[in-house]
Amino acid sequence: MCYYIYDNDQFQTFISLFRVSVHQVCAGLETVANYSVTHWLRMQQFSWPCVSCTSVSVWLALFKAFFHSCLFFLFFSGSKDLVVKAQVLAGGRGKGSFEGGLKGGVRIVYSPEEARDISSKMIGKKLFTKQTGEAGRICNQVFICERRYPRREYYFAITMERSFQGPVLIGSSQGGVNIEDVAAENPDAIVKEPIDIMEGIKMDQAIKVAEKMGFPPALINEAAENMLKLYDVFIKYDASMVEINPMVEDSSGIVMCMDAKINFDSNAAFRQKKVFDMRDWTQEDARDREAAKADLNYIGLDGTIGCLVNGAGLAMATMDIIKLHGGTPANFLDVGGGATAQQVTEAFKLITSDKKVQAILVNIFGGIMRCDVIAQGIIIAVTDLELKIPIVVRLQGTRVDDAKALIAASPLKILACDDLDEAAKMVRYSYLCMHMSKSKVT
Repeated sequence: MCYYIYDNDQFQTFISLFRVSVHQVCAGLETVANYSVTHWLRMQQFSWPCVSCTSVSVWLALFKAFFHSCLFFLFFSGSKDLVVKAQVLAGGRGKGSFEGGLKGGVRIVYSPEEARDISSKMIGKKLFTKQTGEAGRICNQVFICERRYPRREYYFAITMERSFQGPVLIGSSQGGVNIEDVAAENPDAIVKEPIDIMEGIKMDQAIKVAEKMGFPPALINEAAENMLKLYDVFIKYDASMVEINPMVEDSSGIVMCMDAKINFDSNAAFRQKKVFDMRDWTQEDARDREAAKADLNYIGLDGTIGCLVNGAGLAMATMDIIKLHGGTPANFLDVGGGATAQQVTEAFKLITSDKKVQAILVNIFGGIMRCDVIAQGIIIAVTDLELKIPIVVRLQGTRVDDAKALIAASPLKILACDDLDEAAKMVRYSYLCMHMSKSKVT
């Protein structure tokens, strides 16, 4: 999730939200909130309020947002070696390019004036990276931080791991790179230390991890202190992961956290409202916004067959079987276990807002979910939206006979099927027929 700050009052308000003094050193990091099984909320460059409020060592940085303007605010204690980072929710910013010709979304500058000039060429422009594709992503803000020169980079994370039945500290002497690659190529370079969730982290555990990570003896205690404070962040904000990559030994001989990702547990949203309320939809797909409003889990894909399913596991199985029979799913859409007819209607609106969708497969297993409610929603949606594409419905479970009766009694051409395998074949065949008929017309 993104949080945009447009003036100095909002800047101070945001920091006070996390009880951070505006005179404290702040780090520009990235936060990711785990919102559902397959969905992420992302907040660029704002792990630092969570991190700095516990006095973790981070580098000097200042965030100032622009909104189609170049109003500039900068205070870096005289520092003239700065980095300007475009704030877009996409990876590969450094190698990206802006409309207008500016190359790179991460630029090194040497004066406030140069920072102003570079910022003005970023703000209000789309940044194109490998992750954004041809659509690009609008840059509404920049982040400016002091440039640092690390002697050595390390990897450190705290995460929930099932095999340990709780939190575990993960460290490596190889930081600043993809940790998955390190684990695959050199598993011995990864250090793991389980933490008893009831007792919490102990200093000797942090020291052991710091030693195994390869910190110099003079910096062991300092690194361990940072680990303890990061664990406080992990617990305080109901995180499922706090990742520091890299944690560095700076050229001045201190330990610093240079970049981070934090995953928040969506089940704790009621406790962490201040965090979850920071989600900014301007950086996300409009369909994601509508899905969240309707309390639906939706992810758009590149296929042609829309899916409406209850339960994430069943949704993934449905997508797999569509693929097995030669089709391509257009989306992941989980209506959950207690969807209403209105939510089903909203789900159909989401699916059909994608112009690539040529057929829809509804696969519902009614346990808590009532099949007749789904049927009512389908009938309302097809009628209101005047859908002309094939719709295959497979319903099993609670009140399935009532649901079948409702569909049979409606004047709509909805194809019913009891077997999932047959339903997948049917929706694929229906799509092909629709595609062929359109080809003949054109």
